[in-house]
Amino acid sequence: MQIDGTSALVTGGASGLGLATARRIVEHGGRVVIADISEEQGAKAVAELGSAATFVVADITDEAALAEALDAAEQLGPLRAVVHCAGRGGDRTRIIGKDRTPGALDTFTEVVRINLIGTYNVLRLSASRIAANEELDDGDRGAIVLTASVAAFDGQIGQTSYSASKAGVHGLTLVAARDLASWQIRVNTIAPGVMDTPMLGRLREDIRDGLAASVPHPKRLGQPADFARLAVDMLENPYLNGQTVRLDGAIRMAPR
Repeated sequence: MQIDGTSALVTGGASGLGLATARRIVEHGGRVVIADISEEQGAKAVAELGSAATFVVADITDEAALAEALDAAEQLGPLRAVVHCAGRGGDRTRIIGKDRTPGALDTFTEVVRINLIGTYNVLRLSASRIAANEELDDGDRGAIVLTASVAAFDGQIGQTSYSASKAGVHGLTLVAARDLASWQIRVNTIAPGVMDTPMLGRLREDIRDGLAASVPHPKRLGQPADFARLAVDMLENPYLNGQTVRLDGAIRMAPR
């Protein structure tokens, strides 16, 4: 499957990993709909990417908003590519506090709602649209890339909500690939490590430097362009299916 001449949906595409992915899709000759909750960032992204990009305000847990984004993508050309980057971090919350007070349930629920239930919502709605495509010569109708995290495998203390939500994304990847195989739709997932995104940009410089130094090789933070390159490779490689690929410079996170 080639990006050139097709349309793509990128959730969370107005900044960070999503914007880098949208940029690379356009560079490969595709047209892209950016679905994001930030109108200001969405307008900036479209101004940068030009006529090949369209912005739609969409909360990934909102079926009607996602339907609007998918409609917009289908108007640009055959929708064959979806890269789901939207999500949120989790507050550092211990299961029980020092005084044995249980951690708040509502914060855990909210992170899982956005990161896991939101992912499933994007997956099911986009797969329904892609399934209507004609089969390509390589056997694909389309491909979907999801985003997990290395926290799915080695989450740190206090990361219960985030780790659980991202482990859920990893867990559904192979099942989704098998489930959608009869429709010739591939599903893969990227599990990024410490990436230089707006979320990480809020940290102090010394903390960022320490994180970069903890990466075995290359000794730097991951760049959004690294993610985008892998995402497009996953979309275009016809034999890559059902995989979660760590993009982390071989880092393994410490307990804290």
